[in-house]
Formats: sequence, structure tokens, C-alpha cells
Amino acid sequence: MKTTQKIAGVYIVTGFIESGKTTLIHSMLEDKGFSRGEKTLIISCEEGIEEYDEALLKDNNCTLVTMDDKDQWTEESLRRIDAQVQPERVIIEYNNMWTIDYMGKVEMPALWRVVQVITTVDATTFDNYMANVRTILTDPMKEADLVLFNRCTESMPKSQWRRAIRALNPNTNILFENKDGTSEDGIADEDLPYDMKAEIIDISDDQMGIFYIDSLDHPDRYDGKTVRFVGQPFPDKAIPEGYYYFGRLAMTCCANDIQQMGWVTQGNLKPSTRHFYRLTAKCHKMTGGDGQAILTFSEVSYEPAARPREKYITFN
Repeated sequence: MKTTQKIAGVYIVTGFIESGKTTLIHSMLEDKGFSRGEKTLIISCEEGIEEYDEALLKDNNCTLVTMDDKDQWTEESLRRIDAQVQPERVIIEYNNMWTIDYMGKVEMPALWRVVQVITTVDATTFDNYMANVRTILTDPMKEADLVLFNRCTESMPKSQWRRAIRALNPNTNILFENKDGTSEDGIADEDLPYDMKAEIIDISDDQMGIFYIDSLDHPDRYDGKTVRFVGQPFPDKAIPEGYYYFGRLAMTCCANDIQQMGWVTQGNLKPSTRHFYRLTAKCHKMTGGDGQAILTFSEVSYEPAARPREKYITFN
């Protein structure tokens, strides 16, 4: 009986040799939320010190194919492998020396769709490589959806590195994994698009998405500061009298996923789904019942404001 092959999501993992590509792929397979038992093709384009765990590959329905030579990366070889394996997902451990441009010139099988490009970076060698082989090191970062620094320590200049990567690719996400098992985004006050040193921090409409995410991740950064921005006081039955939920409607992924985005605020504004206000508020870091730190506001002043040009906040 002939089987119908489905579209296979492709995850491309790039980075210098010994930057943690194989380790990252191992962790992807060990994550049951990611793995889900799908028939997975792994194409390894270089041989590092870290070897693939054969038991892990077997348990996660993986087929490993090795390409030692750049000349093996051809449309014909990819189509042949696709026909043999018929994968539901593809993970490519790509050789940084081959360049991301070379990969793009080779057409992938018709049912392969690139989902994510990840570049791994060994933080202990980053400055040295940036000084001596910058072009080769940063080549894949220009196309990466995520640049993942590993082996980080507290003393490393993460904010400085973040700005260097942002200059190469303003749209990429950047994550720093520390040796102690923690992770962080490396964002410092100077990386934010608004003036954190201002007496009143003005948040423009196009900065709202950044402000919202950063206030969730770093409520301590805003504790005691005063902010000002345009939004709506949403009704919320769970909030007691004398408080309201102030923010904007946000499109989190698509037009079918519109949610209220905002902060619990103490004050006198009456909830409204029609009117917009420019709110000036004092920020307070609070600890919720689950032990998580959150940011809340206390109203300083407000005034009527025009409806923002963009109906929804996005997070691009």
C-alpha cells in the first residue's frame, strides 16, 4: 500500500565546531513536548567530540545520516534520503564552514519546510572568534531565528554581545544559558528602546510589545519607576473595586488569537472597551500567590487619548 508523506518541519542547527550543536539536538530529543515520537531524520554535516546517543536515537524514532563532505550536500542526495526515510521531521546539524548561503542554493525536498534556524555559540570563545574569524562565525547568525550562547558565566558581557548580534540580525531571539543551569535574555537598560533613566518613561505604541514582555521577565527593573503610555481600562470581574486592568489588545500569533495584555492597576478609571487613555502610573513589583514576581501599577494621572493607529499590539 502506498503511503502519503506529510510535510516535514525542518530545524537547522548551525554554529562553530564544539559550540554545542549535538548537545542541543540531544536536549531537543529528550524534550517529550518536542519529540512526540515523530519519525525524525537527523543529518549531521560534521563530526565533533560529542557523539549521538544511539539509544536516544532509537527511543525517539530517529534515523541518523552523516555527510562528511560539502559535495554530498546536493538536491539529489537530499531527495534520495527523503525517499528512503520519509521523515515527519528533519533536524540538520549544519557545518558552519559551508556557509548558510551554500545551503540556500541547494533546493530541499518538496515537502520539507524550514521551521527554525538556531545558531549555537560557545561563550568562552566568542570574543576570540569575533576578533579573528568574525565573518565565518557570524555568517549563520544573519539568518538565525535564535542565537543560543552556552557555557556562560555571570561576569560575561552579555548585554554587549546581545547588541553585537542585534546589529547583525535585528529580528533574531538571543538566549544565554549559564553554567549553573539558569538562562537569561541578557537585556540591560541600555538595550531597551525607551529611556529607563527618564523621570517618566514614555512608552510609544510600537514599543508596547517590548515593554510588556520585559515587564514580565524583569519586573524588578521597573519597580519604583513611573511609566506613561496609551491603553484601555479593561473590565475584569476577578479584580476588586478600586482596581482595573489597563493595557491593550494583543495579537499573540494570528488574527484568531486576540488577548488582553496589561497590568493590574489601582486607581479611579472606569473600565471601558471603547475609550483610550494616556495613563501615567507608578510601577510596583509584587509577589503573587504562586511566588512569582509580577508588575502592578498605581494610577498617578490619566487623560483621554486618541485610538492608536494599530488596533493590536504584536510581538515581532
